[in-house]
Formats: sequence, structure tokens, C-alpha cells
Amino acid sequence: MNTPASNAPNTAQPAKPKKDMRVAALRRFAGAITILTCFGHALLGFEAALIMVAAALGTTYSFDLLIETVEAWAERRPARYRGGLVSLIDFLLPAHISGLAVAMLLYSGGAIMPVVFASAVAMASKAIFKAPMRGRWRHFLNPSNAGIAITLLLFGWVGIAPPYQFTENFAGGWDLFVPAIIIGTGTLLNGVFTGRLPLIVAWLGGFALQAVVRSAIFETPIAAALGPMTGMAFLLYTFYMISDPGTTPFGKRNQVLFGLSVAAMYAVMMTLHVVFTLFFALLAVCVLRGLGLFVLDALARVRSSEREAVTS
Repeated sequence: MNTPASNAPNTAQPAKPKKDMRVAALRRFAGAITILTCFGHALLGFEAALIMVAAALGTTYSFDLLIETVEAWAERRPARYRGGLVSLIDFLLPAHISGLAVAMLLYSGGAIMPVVFASAVAMASKAIFKAPMRGRWRHFLNPSNAGIAITLLLFGWVGIAPPYQFTENFAGGWDLFVPAIIIGTGTLLNGVFTGRLPLIVAWLGGFALQAVVRSAIFETPIAAALGPMTGMAFLLYTFYMISDPGTTPFGKRNQVLFGLSVAAMYAVMMTLHVVFTLFFALLAVCVLRGLGLFVLDALARVRSSEREAVTS
């Protein structure tokens, strides 16, 4: 016997597919760094020429497309950039972000090749340095940071963009405008889309803690030890580099550990008088995390083999 409920038409709507937060985050990150780049060259007085931006983007785009084409051919699957203009744009978003980050943060005077080299290394690191994680092979080096750090290591005359370029054209209260925008948009993006606020908070707390410890042990002036936290490079590094969702842990506890590890590595490198410490500290922690992923995968395989031996 049919009840009235069973005779009623089914008006329930099919469940909507879950929004891809990764793509949403990449689109907003790409938009934010594009606006900052345009704003910087138009009003802030960025030191690097616009040709550096073009060279970096041309390199990251072409390398990413080439690597994906080769991998798709080797794995006998469609390339991820196929499927129309939107698919192509979404595929190139990480390359776009890495290219603009390299062009913004690296300073090589009038030489273009170091910027091209850093951009190429950034993209190549994604294809070469991969570790097993959650059943997939994922890159573990932050691309733009790896490109910048390795370039700084190999080209001794290349440096980081001078911090004054972000605020030199503003005076009075206006020089707080750009940092406030970076903090506001970075907090929003990482809180809503990447879920990396625990990592950011741990990194900031760890940085402040190591500054206090170094000041107590080595008598470093506390203002000098905490000084980097007031710079635009530090803010960009905090909200747009160290929080990269593709090369940082997912769980909150592991995020906190990652942020504290970078701060601890920074302190160690500072005591060893390593320059450009922020970039090398992140590179070292990413390398150690990659090695750890290999160890965890090996241990999981051993346990799986032991279970199979017991049940057989």
C-alpha cells in the first residue's frame, strides 16, 4: 500500500558537486599577486624592469606546458590543460604565481638570465622532486622558493629585491596601506581557501620566540632580531610563500610543526651567518619533509608486508 509520502513527487534536488577549493585558492592567489605586480610597477616603484616579469612568466608557462605534455604522453593520459580556455588558464595558475613571485622578489640588476634560470628551476622542481603522499606522488619543494634559493646559491651577485621598493612612494600613514592590504588579503585567502592559518600563526609565533631566544643567548638586540617581521618581504613570504598549500601539510598539528620547524631552521642558519635566511630555511624544511614522506611510505610498506605475511 502506497502512503501519501510515497506518492508525492520527488522534488529533492541532486547534490551539487563540492567546489574545488584548490582552484578557487589558486585563482585568488593569482589575482592578488597580479594586482600587486601591476600596482608595484605603476605606483610603488618596483626596481626590476617589466621585461623581467615577461621573462619569468614566459619561462614558467612554457616549462609547465612542456613538462605536462611529456608526462601526459608517458602516462598515456590527456594533458590537464586540455578542455578549453578555462582548463588552460586554471592549469597555468601555479606557473603564473611562481613566475610573478620570482620576478617580484629576485633582483639581478639588468641581467635577465638569472630570472629565467630561477623560473625554470621553480617549474622543474615540481617534476623532479616528488614524494609519495596519500597514494599519489606530489612535489614537496615550494616552487618559487626553490627557484629563488638555488639561484641565490649559484649566482653570488644576485640578491633579493630591496624592501623599500614596496613603500618608498608613500609617506605618512599611507606607507601602512600596502602592508595592511597584504595582511588582510593574505589572512582571508589562507583562512577561507587554503586552511593554512595554523601554519602562519605557528611560523609567526616561532619567529618571535627564536628572536627572544637568540637575544637572550647571543645578546642580539631584540629590536634587530624582530625587525624582519616589519618588512614587506617578510609579509609576502608569510602569507604568499610559506603557506603554499601544495607543499605544506594538511593537518593542523602538522602545519604547526612545519611553521615552527621553519622558524627553528631560520634561527640555526642565523647563528651560522647564512644570508637570505628566509628562503634557505624554507628550502631546508621542505627537503626534510620530503625525506620524511619517503620514510613514512617505506614504513607503511613494511607494515603492509608484515600483515600480509601473518594472514597468509
